[in-house]
Amino acid sequence: MGRMTKSEFSPESILSTLIETCVKAGASGADASFGRSDGVSVEVREGKFEGIERSESQGVALRCFFGQQQASVSGSDTSPEGLSTLAERCVAMAKVVPEDPYCGLAPKEDLATDMPAIDVTGDGEIATEILETDALAAEAAALDVDGVQQVSGCGNGWSTSERWVATSSGFFSHRMSGSTGLGLAAVAEKDGAMERDYESRSVRRLEDRPSPEEIGRIAGERAVARLAPRKIKTQTGAVIYDRRVAGSLIGAFLSAISGPSVARGVSFLKDQLGEQVFADGINLVDDPFRLRGMGTRAHDGEGRAVSKVNLIDNGRLTRWLLNGSSAKQLEMAPNGYASGGFGSTPGVGVSNAYIEAGAKSPAELMKDVGEGLLVSDMFGPSINPNTGDYSVGVAGFWFENGEIQHPVSEVTIAGDLPGMFKRLVPASDLEFRGTRDAPSLLIEDMSIAGE
Repeated sequence: MGRMTKSEFSPESILSTLIETCVKAGASGADASFGRSDGVSVEVREGKFEGIERSESQGVALRCFFGQQQASVSGSDTSPEGLSTLAERCVAMAKVVPEDPYCGLAPKEDLATDMPAIDVTGDGEIATEILETDALAAEAAALDVDGVQQVSGCGNGWSTSERWVATSSGFFSHRMSGSTGLGLAAVAEKDGAMERDYESRSVRRLEDRPSPEEIGRIAGERAVARLAPRKIKTQTGAVIYDRRVAGSLIGAFLSAISGPSVARGVSFLKDQLGEQVFADGINLVDDPFRLRGMGTRAHDGEGRAVSKVNLIDNGRLTRWLLNGSSAKQLEMAPNGYASGGFGSTPGVGVSNAYIEAGAKSPAELMKDVGEGLLVSDMFGPSINPNTGDYSVGVAGFWFENGEIQHPVSEVTIAGDLPGMFKRLVPASDLEFRGTRDAPSLLIEDMSIAGE
């Protein structure tokens, strides 16, 4: 194989030369990616600037096929010699690995050709003075909350990245993205006992982020609200997941409809395609085109088109999340849910998934059920993927007569996800903050283990 020259250093030519090198060596196909990122983060403590860290990186990844044999390699050396060595290593590995009957590139006719413009570029570099000023303002706002003793950490930063991807079947795409994030943890104290809580926000553009004072105030108020927690009796009752933790149930659902999980038979929903999985009226949407969304994308991890769809439509499960490999295993058509990919084996994932808001506020739901547990923090859910049996340690607040009475801790809630999904009632407080968003969610008849 020939060595690459300095004239081939643009990202496009790096990818094309890597792919061509594999094809010339007899590969039946190849794909590759080249990416670079940059970012700065600052930390403040006790009203003073504490530190700054800048990270810069770049790397290339290559995957090649010899029939049903595939191998992937990656590295950070983008010199001509380094790239040639990478290609040679990938070819050598692919020739000796066992066959995978389900691997392969997306055929040309499946590739996205009309990709929409997406606004995910962010602000680019943000002046360090702005990062520091905002972090200090957030810390000060948290400390101004009566009962807050200290802020254990306050960070602010920005990041940008670019990624070029290409395949031997003719697909090429370039993406620029950026974001900024501010977060802190506040510690409150009462009678020698301490409680900790946090708030953080990450957005594509600074203009979409709440003020640092609001972020700091929320962190402080959350910490103070947790002071003097009590234990509650073991019982069966209503649980309301606050919207900041409700998205975890979306994650559990997505794992259960993942094509690879269904193909392996390790999903409690494996026989439920087209069936009523949630209550009537519930919609769970995946929107890859959300303006400035944290999961927004123009194509999937294999170059296929993506679209806004209801994964749950009026309570019914409409599809599995399929990449090329899992689609072949299930003898179905891929549907745009490959993730990662381009130089590595694709996984499966969505973009911006959310449960649509309901009609009633969290306060109205609390009033409707009378008493129960409002969950505001969670610790390591345990889920049996085959049965959906579910349990998780939580902290939050006990409410009676529709009103919050006191904080609680050292509680475990449990149930079975199939039954929980069918009883789930969304509140009206949906807020788009990440890639898995949900309003507060009421689920009655949960097992609540206290004392």
